[in-house]
Amino acid sequence: MKKIRIIPRLDIKNDTVVKGIHLEGLRVVGRPDEFAYQYFREGADELLYIDTVASLYERNSLNDIISKAAQKIFIPMTVGGGIRKLEDITMILNSGADKVAINTAAIRRPAFLNDAVKKFGAQCIVLSVQAKKIAHMRWEAYTEAGREKSGQDVLAWLEEALALGVGEVLLTSVDCDGTKRGIDIDLIRMVAPRCPVPLIISGGVGKQDDVLAAFQIPGVDAVAVGSAYHYHMISLSETKAFLFEHGINVRMPS
Repeated sequence: MKKIRIIPRLDIKNDTVVKGIHLEGLRVVGRPDEFAYQYFREGADELLYIDTVASLYERNSLNDIISKAAQKIFIPMTVGGGIRKLEDITMILNSGADKVAINTAAIRRPAFLNDAVKKFGAQCIVLSVQAKKIAHMRWEAYTEAGREKSGQDVLAWLEEALALGVGEVLLTSVDCDGTKRGIDIDLIRMVAPRCPVPLIISGGVGKQDDVLAAFQIPGVDAVAVGSAYHYHMISLSETKAFLFEHGINVRMPS
């Protein structure tokens, strides 16, 4: 049985970790190097870095942050935000990241996903889906850090992107993001059976039961947690112990 993954999510604006609600109203919560090293020592399986303002300026500015983290953090790192060209991916991977997460550029030009997979391999390319509910059991994929409608149904877009060869999916519930009131169970249950590649879910975790609920849905491989860890509502090490006690196959810190 494969082990599930716990992935702290670091939303970055300039050189600080920020967090908002529904991907908006961002507040500074600390320094990325301090958070990253803390989570690494607590047993994080991976780290997720998202440049929250990258789409506004059409660039990802996390290279220095990733380069410094790679010198003392020895777990996989995924970087997203503002990735629009193959050269962007090359630069981020050369900085020390293992994977890149692509959202806006993929929706605008789906062939970019396929080009990225061919050049770097499926294991490096993560499809980032920012989903917002628009009707009963219907979600639309949003771009520009959850600010812009794409007109794309989440399931239809997922099917198209998977056919282009992406190796992993990061599913963020815009409605739940930053609320700490629980995950979007309906969204995850809808997407998970249709996602043959590893699925990371993000948005809404506020307590240990929320993480457990996610992993009780077949097809969920990882949970990304931001606010609940940053604000010390729960701890990463406690999460792993809690999951282990409930029979979830989790990698415990050595």
